[in-house]
Amino acid sequence: MKSKIVIVDDDPIVRLDIRHILEKEDYQVVAEAKDGFEAIEVCQKFHPDLVMMDIQLPLLDGLTASKKILDDGLTYSVILLSGFTDEHYVQKAKQCGTSAYLVKPLDAKSLIPMVEVCLEKGRESYALKEETQKLAKKIEDRILIEKAKGLLMQQNHLSEPEAFKQIRTISMQKRVPMIEIAKLLLMHDEL
Repeated sequence: MKSKIVIVDDDPIVRLDIRHILEKEDYQVVAEAKDGFEAIEVCQKFHPDLVMMDIQLPLLDGLTASKKILDDGLTYSVILLSGFTDEHYVQKAKQCGTSAYLVKPLDAKSLIPMVEVCLEKGRESYALKEETQKLAKKIEDRILIEKAKGLLMQQNHLSEPEAFKQIRTISMQKRVPMIEIAKLLLMHDEL
């Protein structure tokens, strides 16, 4: 089986047609939903690779549901489906961070290549986002360690290498990451 996909449309016939196209190409349709709230629920449960969602849904529209699903990192990609080519919907789809906008009715010839591209781009985007978050955390940790080092330098009249060595030594002795030592030193100074 290829990637996991969720189909969201209030029309069961449309869901069935899309499922048939996808399963014929060996994709795994892990769930279907008929409104935006159900879409969020099944994405929380299955963490699909791709969500194919109609824009106009009862209770919670596809645009809002897509934004929530993408913001929460519940899928790599969302393809919005619509019966409208209205520029207003296209702009809203861009703002939500969706990967594609397809106008119904759908056919396998155009749908499958779009699914493949969206899956790949979604995975790349997700990986970049994760890497960015890791780097931001490292920078944040480094800033706190530098602040703690500066505090030790000021309080104990140490050189920069001596202050760093003291944090590192405590970290090694107590088997606690340097960032935790730095946070405790800074917390102690605030009391």
